[in-house]
Amino acid sequence: MKTRALATSAIMLAVIIVMGAIPSIPLGFIPVPIVLQNMGIMLAGVILGKKYGFITVVGFLCLAALGLPILSGGHGGFVIFIGPTAGYLYAYPVAAFLIGWATEWLRKNKKFNFVTLWIALLVLGVLLIDTLGAVGLNIAAQMPLDKALIYQIAFLPGDIIKSIFAVAIAVVLNKRKLLL
Repeated sequence: MKTRALATSAIMLAVIIVMGAIPSIPLGFIPVPIVLQNMGIMLAGVILGKKYGFITVVGFLCLAALGLPILSGGHGGFVIFIGPTAGYLYAYPVAAFLIGWATEWLRKNKKFNFVTLWIALLVLGVLLIDTLGAVGLNIAAQMPLDKALIYQIAFLPGDIIKSIFAVAIAVVLNKRKLLL
């Protein structure tokens, strides 16, 4: 890893961890709360690009698997990777990679702006994470897939707001030439 990429990855890892310390909002009807950490995953993809975003998020998940209480609510340990939130967690590195790829493509083709990046985050971040989260609920919580997918609607308002903030941050950092 280059020094700048390593330093930025470490900062982004810290940001994701801090976002996990912010209290989640429980939803009584689904065993998955609303968390801020998925905004950190989106930011990792945008700021670090596909390669370093993916590596950073995988590193984050490895630390969580080792038992560090860095997930929302102070959770950690291998058991979370087979529980109701597993689908969301498995989606994180994929989303970071795809968002990083889209960001790099948009910048290379001079199509990087608020709207195009926001669409990329909605499709490759929000929809991907929520869809794989529903699949995880179907498998781990034995919730019918159609019901799990419908429950994802509860996450959309917050996810849309988080994606708007992530895009706003990315646009500012891009203007200052701080994206990798």
